[in-house]
Amino acid sequence: MRVRNRRPTSVIALLATVPLALVGCGLVGGEPEAEQPGRAPAEEATLKSRERVQAYLDAMTAKDVAAGRSQLCAVLHEAFDAAATEANGDFADHFEVSKSEITDIRPGPSGQEVSTAITVTVGKKKATRPLLFTVTRDGLDWCISDERPGAHSPAPAPTP
Repeated sequence: MRVRNRRPTSVIALLATVPLALVGCGLVGGEPEAEQPGRAPAEEATLKSRERVQAYLDAMTAKDVAAGRSQLCAVLHEAFDAAATEANGDFADHFEVSKSEITDIRPGPSGQEVSTAITVTVGKKKATRPLLFTVTRDGLDWCISDERPGAHSPAPAPTP
């Protein structure tokens, strides 16, 4: 009877299965971070937040209530429907949005916080007011989850 050395076969089998086990555990390879549910890279969050708020600002300028409503999270729809066209609502008939701009975007405790400056004209009077929007991820999509007066100071420009 001949005794065989099984060590080389065991080592080869081990080396062949370790990478598969690491991939299965998510330690090597697998899904990139952007494709994992519930996680979004900072660039995507900033881009989506900017898109949602800009679409809302454009809707305010055009007095397009339906377009404005579509940028909001579903939980805000009822309150929006009740207040959007009232005297102090974003889509009130007695004023015109003559200028709007996004001044800053940064992460906040409840999502991306988007600071804006809205210039409103009523008759011959013009006033610029800051509004702060919070944009969050709702399932697979992004939506505005809060709007309130105020804004952050613009972030300082990076020094070269």
